[in-house]
Formats: sequence, structure tokens, C-alpha cells
Amino acid sequence: MNLLVTGAAGFVGSAYVRMMLADAREPQITVLDKLTYAANPANLAIGHPRLRFVQGDIRDAELVDKLMSEADQIVHFAAESHVDRSIEGAEDFVLTNVLGTQVLLDAALQHGVGPFVHVSTDEVYGSIATGSWPEDHPVQPNSPYSASKASSDLFALAYHRTHGLDVRVTRCSNTYGPRQFPEKIIPLFVTHLLDGRKVPLYGDGSNVREWLHVEDHCRGVELVRTRGRAGEIYNIGGGTELTNRELTELLLAACGAGWDSVEHVRDRKGHDLRYSVDCRKAREELGYRPRQDFRRGLEATVAWYRENRDWWEPLKARAKLRTQIQAVR
Repeated sequence: MNLLVTGAAGFVGSAYVRMMLADAREPQITVLDKLTYAANPANLAIGHPRLRFVQGDIRDAELVDKLMSEADQIVHFAAESHVDRSIEGAEDFVLTNVLGTQVLLDAALQHGVGPFVHVSTDEVYGSIATGSWPEDHPVQPNSPYSASKASSDLFALAYHRTHGLDVRVTRCSNTYGPRQFPEKIIPLFVTHLLDGRKVPLYGDGSNVREWLHVEDHCRGVELVRTRGRAGEIYNIGGGTELTNRELTELLLAACGAGWDSVEHVRDRKGHDLRYSVDCRKAREELGYRPRQDFRRGLEATVAWYRENRDWWEPLKARAKLRTQIQAVR
């Protein structure tokens, strides 16, 4: 079997591919990745006998058609995913997350490829003050990023209902772990603190997120691919809820820093107060349960960034240069 995995030079996609390659019983894997700023080929075992890497855009219909004609199943991770960037400019999010997904769906339908696992996010639900979202909760996205992901979810589910394509959607909570590009809160704060820099905490830090280790996320996606049902949505959560202030306190302690390293900044526009997913469906149907204790997982993540400066320092240097160039323009 040939499994096509999109966006697998990024954070979660590469962790998924590494997990699959670690098991000799798993299939041949073709990775399609555009290698945007957040992707890194070093995340993948390039040269592995069961891995083929193709650099390309999921919006390239001709390339996607060729790869899909050779595939049996697909796991679709590729996406623009940073909320702040979507607020600054939404075009790339619409083009990649919506149009790119539609191109993949058309090709999968043409060649009878399925299951088509579409990896999404809990942010499509909006914000919830109490309780947790079940999968049948209406989508109410509040950022351009989450709106683009909600749109792609609806497209994917529509291809199942209209054409009978075997589409399965996952919606995960905030994911953390090694090799995450240092723009998301945990790797950004850790790398700043390791460099002796201040970290920017939005508002009063009261926003609540549910945290999921990347390995648990990948196991959840794989359970959906192998045991899920066509046309269904599955929430994949980690079970640990923290305010951003509580998370910051843990990161400060892990990096040996104090609150004088925190700079409170103006809150993000449209900042959702709280996310929380109900995972009973994945637990009861698929046997999903997160295995990673959050505090141990966070400690291991901090240790990885401390020991792998050669991975993240060039990424931050390029990001700084890109910002300077944009400012000049």
C-alpha cells in the first residue's frame, strides 16, 4: 500500500511519518510538502527505503493528480496554521487550506483514494465558556485561520455526502512537542527564555487551552485512519487544560527564569477565551486515550529545545531576516 501524506515536513506531519516508518509493517509513504517557512526536511528521514519525498504545492492539480493516481490512502496535514499570521493576511490561508484541500479531494475522488483523513483543529468550534465540544457542535470560527479550516472541513465532509468519498475528519486540541516551529507559544517562549529574552504574554494570560502531545496526536490520527468510519468527525484531545498564564509559569520554571522575563502585550484580535474537546467518541469507538503526562512531556520538550539549538536557531534567524525585509518593503 502507498500512503500519501501532505505537509509532512512540518511539525505534526513529520512526527506522524516518523511513527509510521518506525513500524516495519506499515506502508510505503509518499510525502508531498511545499517546504514553506515552517517546514524542515531535517524533520524527515530522507533516504529511508519506504519514504519518497516530493516537493510541491497541494494546489498544483497536475502534480496532485499524478501522486494520487499512485496512492491508496491519504492523510492530509498540509495547512497554514498560525492565527497571528492569518490576522495579518488571510489570502494564503484561503488558498492553501480551502483551495488546496479541494484540489486533493477532487483527485482522491477521481482515483478512488480512501480513506482520506483530513486533519483539522478544535479552533473551528469557536470559544466555549464551560464544558467541552462534541463533534456535532456547529462550527463557529472566530479567526481567519479557523474559518479557513472550518471551510476545508465542510468541503471534505461534503465530498463524502455528495460523492461517497471515504473522508474522516480529526479535530485536535493544541499540540506541543519537539520540532515545532518557534512561532507557537511553547517553542517561542522556550527558545526566547533559553536566549535570555523576554516572552510576550497576550493580555492577562487568562485564555485557556487544552494541550495534546504530538505523539498522542499522531496515534489519534492513525486510529482514525485504520478504525474510523467514513463521513465521521473525531475529536482528539490531551485532557490537560491550562490558562496561558499557568503555562507561562511552568515554562519559566523549566527554563530557570522569573516573571521579570514576561512582557504583557496587547491581546490578540478576536482572541478565543477557551477551547475544550469532548473525546468520548474517539475513546469509545477507536480506543483512543492520551498516554503522555503533560508535565513530563513539557519537561522533555524543553530539554529537546535546549539540546537542539542547531535545529531552531537558523529558523529564528531566517524569520527575523524575513521580518526585516518586509519592514523595508
